[in-house]
Amino acid sequence: MKTTVEISNYPLTEAYEAQIIDFIERMKAHSDIVVKVNTTSTHLVGDLDVVMSALNQEIKTSFEKYGQMIFVVKILKGALELY
Repeated sequence: MKTTVEISNYPLTEAYEAQIIDFIERMKAHSDIVVKVNTTSTHLVGDLDVVMSALNQEIKTSFEKYGQMIFVVKILKGALELY
């Protein structure tokens, strides 16, 4: 089943930009997920199980590397055409 996930990342630190970019680059490394970045969020499109597994892995990695941060996630059934 295809899904589209919109995710925003809010690190609780002054050095937030590098942490956000690191998360996005790690998501882009998952070749079976389409990643589209805009100014306020990132969209991920792919198989639901694949996207959720990658999100679980990369959110966990972010928590382990950087400590506290907030992720806001919206999940839509179906593949949203990205721009």
